[in-house]
Amino acid sequence: MPVLAVVDSCWVHGVEGKPVRVEVKVQDGLPIFTVVGLPAGAVRESKERVFAALAQTGFRLSPRRVTVNLAPADLPKSGSGFDLPIAVALLAARERVSRSGLGGTAFVGELGLDGSVRPVRGAIALAMSCREHGPARLFVPHGNLIEAAAVPGVEVMGIRTLRELIGILDGDIGFRPQRHRAPVAVLRCPDLSEVRGQGLAKRALEIAAAGGHSLLMSGPPGSGKTMLAKRLPGLLPPLAESECLEVTRVHSVAGLLDSEEPVKTTRPFRAPHHTISAGGLIGGGNPPRPGEISLAHLGVLFLDEFPEFGRQVLETLRQPIESGEVHIARVRQTVTFPARFQLIAAMNPCPCGMAGDNCVCGVREITRYRVRLSGPLLDRIDLQVWMDPVTWDELARTRADGTTSGTVLQRVIEARARQAARFGGDHGLNALLPADRVMKLCRLDPAGARLLDEGVRRYGLSARTVHRTLRVARTIADLGGRSDIGEFDVAEALRLRAGSGSRDALSPAGRTD
Repeated sequence: MPVLAVVDSCWVHGVEGKPVRVEVKVQDGLPIFTVVGLPAGAVRESKERVFAALAQTGFRLSPRRVTVNLAPADLPKSGSGFDLPIAVALLAARERVSRSGLGGTAFVGELGLDGSVRPVRGAIALAMSCREHGPARLFVPHGNLIEAAAVPGVEVMGIRTLRELIGILDGDIGFRPQRHRAPVAVLRCPDLSEVRGQGLAKRALEIAAAGGHSLLMSGPPGSGKTMLAKRLPGLLPPLAESECLEVTRVHSVAGLLDSEEPVKTTRPFRAPHHTISAGGLIGGGNPPRPGEISLAHLGVLFLDEFPEFGRQVLETLRQPIESGEVHIARVRQTVTFPARFQLIAAMNPCPCGMAGDNCVCGVREITRYRVRLSGPLLDRIDLQVWMDPVTWDELARTRADGTTSGTVLQRVIEARARQAARFGGDHGLNALLPADRVMKLCRLDPAGARLLDEGVRRYGLSARTVHRTLRVARTIADLGGRSDIGEFDVAEALRLRAGSGSRDALSPAGRTD
C-alpha cells in the first residue's frame, strides 16, 4: 500500500526564499527513485547522497519505488538544500521517525555521504521565507545557524549530522533554538583626514554621501581619486538591522559569506576590474546569481578606469541606476535582484593620463577614449568633478585640514534625517526622489530659479539633467539646514554637475596635434 509523507522546505529564487512542499510516496514495485517538480542536476543527484547518508547513519531501507514531488511543480528547483527534507520525508514514510515533530517545521541542508549536514547558500533568505509564509521553525546546517538566526520571528535550530536531527525529532535529544541576536553595524573605514588637498572633491563626496548621488572623478594619476572613493563607506550612516539582513541575503545567495562574518554589518564596497563581463556586473548564469551591482546593494560600487570598461558593459548600468533593481530573464524564469548602490567612478583625462602640456595623446586618441562613455550614461551621473594634482605644499602639510570622516558623517546623518522627515520614510534619499515629486519637494527661491534657467540655456541641459541638478541642490540645502533651495545651492550643484574649466579645457576641441 502506498505511503505518503509531506515535509516543508524552502528554496532560493533570485534572492527571495520560496516555500516548497516535499512530498515522498513509497510503494511496492521496482526500486526506482524519481524526483519530479522541475529539478535541476544537483536535486536529481540527491538520491545518491540521501541513501548513502541514511546507510551511514544506520538506516538500511528495503528496496521500494520512491517518488519525490517538489511543489509547486511549475517552478525550476536548484541547489542541494533539498537533501535533508527528502531524507526526513523518506524516513517518515517508512515510519522510522516520528511524524509528530514534523508539523510546523521546515528543513534545509545538504547531506554528505558520511551523514553530515553541510551549509547551503541563501540560508537567511530561507529564514525570511519562513517568517513571511511559515512554518515558524527551521532546521538548518550548523554552519548557517548564526546567519539564519539573525532573522527575528523564526525559531532556528542548527544541526551537524542527520543522526542528531533524528534524535531531536524522536525526542531522544533535547534541543533549544538559537536565540535571535540583532546584528550590530560596525564602521571600519579609512579616515577622510588622510587625504591631502582636493577640497572640491571632498565636498562632492560629502554631497554624494548625504543624498545618495553618483559621482565621477576625473584627474591625472595620483590625484587621490581611489583614496577618496575608498573613504565613502565611512561617510555613510551605519546599516539598520533590516539593511544588514538585506545585504547579508544577497551575499549569502552569491555564496560569499564566511565564518568570520556570517552577517554583514558594514556597507559593501565593490571594485570590479575593468575586464569584467556584462553578466559579472549585473548578474547572470543559470540559475541566475547576483552580479557586482547587487553585491554593492546599499553600499558603494567603485569603477576605476571608467572608460576602460567595455561600452556594452557600462550601458547595462543605465536601468539599474534609475530603478535600483535589475531583472534577469531566462527561458524558464525571471528573477529580480536589488541594486540600490552608489556609483563612484574614476577616470584619467586621456589615455596617457597626464593631460595638459605633458600629454602625448592626439585629438583622435582622446576622442576615442572619451566616446566610450555615452551621453545617456553620463547624464545619469549626478556629480562630475575635476581633480588637479596635489601640490607639494598640500602633501607636505603635517596637519590635516580638519575634515575628518566623523565630522562629515555627522552632517550626513543630519541631512539624511531631514530627507527622511520630508519623504515620510526611513530610507528616503534625494537621489531616489521620483520625477513627479521633484518640482514639489525641490522648491527654488526666485534667485535660485533665475540661475537655474540661465544654466539650462548655457549648458543645454536635458530634462533628466535638470531634475538631477535639482536633487543635488536639494541635498546641498539639506546639508546647510535650509528649507528652500537658494542661489548658492543651485550654483554649487551646477558647478559640480558641469565640472570645472580645467577639465573642459582638455576636450579634444581645444587641442591640436
